[in-house]
Amino acid sequence: MSTNGNQKDWHRRSADTADRLAAAAQFIGDGKQFKSEDAVALLEAVIRPGDRVNIEGNNQKQADFLAESLNKCDTSKINNLHMVQSAVPLAVHLDLFETGIAKKLDFAFGGPQAGRVAKFIQEGKLELGAIHTYLELFSRYFMDLTPKVSLICAYKADRKGNLYTGFNTEDTPTIVEATKFSQGIVIAQVNEIVDELPRVDIPADWVDAVCQSPKPFFLEPLFTRDPALITESQILLAMLCLKGIYAEYEVKRLNHGIGFLTSAIELMLPTYGEELGLKGKICTHMALNPHPTMIPAIVEGWVEQIHCFGGELGMDKFVNAYPDVFFVGPDGTLRSNRAFTQAAGHYANDMFIGGTLQIDKYGNSSTATASRVAGFGGAPNMGCDPHGRRHSTEAWLKCGAEQPTLDRQLGTMPRGKKLVVQGVETFGEGRAPVFVEELDAWKLAKNANLPLPPVMIYGDDLTHIVTEEGIAYLNRCPDMEARMAAIRAVAGYTEIGMQAKPEETKRLREMNIVKTPEDLGVDRKRADRSMLAAKSIQDLVTWSGGLYNPPARFRNW
Repeated sequence: MSTNGNQKDWHRRSADTADRLAAAAQFIGDGKQFKSEDAVALLEAVIRPGDRVNIEGNNQKQADFLAESLNKCDTSKINNLHMVQSAVPLAVHLDLFETGIAKKLDFAFGGPQAGRVAKFIQEGKLELGAIHTYLELFSRYFMDLTPKVSLICAYKADRKGNLYTGFNTEDTPTIVEATKFSQGIVIAQVNEIVDELPRVDIPADWVDAVCQSPKPFFLEPLFTRDPALITESQILLAMLCLKGIYAEYEVKRLNHGIGFLTSAIELMLPTYGEELGLKGKICTHMALNPHPTMIPAIVEGWVEQIHCFGGELGMDKFVNAYPDVFFVGPDGTLRSNRAFTQAAGHYANDMFIGGTLQIDKYGNSSTATASRVAGFGGAPNMGCDPHGRRHSTEAWLKCGAEQPTLDRQLGTMPRGKKLVVQGVETFGEGRAPVFVEELDAWKLAKNANLPLPPVMIYGDDLTHIVTEEGIAYLNRCPDMEARMAAIRAVAGYTEIGMQAKPEETKRLREMNIVKTPEDLGVDRKRADRSMLAAKSIQDLVTWSGGLYNPPARFRNW
């Protein structure tokens, strides 16, 4: 037993926080409020060199005023910060590394800053911790990447400092809980300070300081896709997916990744999906943002329930009008939560379908290239086979039963498998081949001195690849050779696809491992825009009964 003389001080974190808040007290008034013009001085009072800091950079809502204020701080007072945030989509997020205020980054999604992230890594301006999945990073907030200071945003605060996150809660509860309950400091920017909130999402005693920012926080309509931009090739892929996967496995619980393919699928549920007799058999429960392209399917009664990672700009009134479908609070507005929806996508979903920038000859895929570090977001959690799963569904069991026993290490023990689908055109943006011998992720690993190439979805998790050439049912392959041959068979005129052997592809088709559109009875000539329930943003507004209010940049009327 230790004596009093050797006893450790177990209150160092809280004492350190108290010292910092004491230094900032001159700027904080009633209701924990501070003036926006004092933001820089406040941050200089509470942040120390080398701190681990989170700026709420979500997929969509951004604590942009606080990020800009941090960037204006004196670099002799604040420097070498370790930023831990799920997304870095704003220029100001990377400006911190240019000035030397920040040094190290752990993140999940880069978005518009993907090229700049890669450039900063190559130039040594940014030390990369890791490219995480959302759940992985959120989990590490509570382990070894706990923020000391977090800068968050909300729609409203009341006079006591309670926060209303409203339609776009997203990451806020996770960030705040990890920070505050480890004796850290939470600072919030809000659009408005009011006498009474519609509901309390973050209690005041979890927040240390609040300011009304000079302008509302930036909100990115990340999941809005204009139906007018959907191509006939994407419509063909959507037909293949609906006929060859959705109908084949009757997938009811799933997640759609971002992209025009999944938007096409959503818009074809009331048309081609209806023709195939799939209503009530597929897409009944979804982990999904309120995609505008889901409006026709929701109105037509295809979906029973959707839980959202975040909101979507202009969809608030539509969501409020469908409380049986969406999770809404007592105030009638959406309650989103990225961590919970990621968990649902990981464990409760039977299928993930998304796209990627590159797929190698083994089926590994990545959106991280030598010149573009887009990050992964939630795709690796949505798009993996979670071995901790114990509940059964028909789609999960069927996909698992098709996996040959040669690929198992369980003896005779049966097991299901989550469907993980990559839907891609064989050539992507700028005619860059999607199918490659080796992922650019290998080069990125070398440039960033990473121990592993940053892979988004590993090949052993991937069950299906869909291209304009057809579907490769990788879950049915007896060995790696068959898997590689199936990938070659659908890789088109890429370097990988040109290695396909006609007799090999013929054998795979006979084994139902590869199916062409003709094998599936999908008429290529029907792949046109008449298949879409809505052909424009204006059509979506009409479908919504005028409830959808699209962002200005999507209006052309």
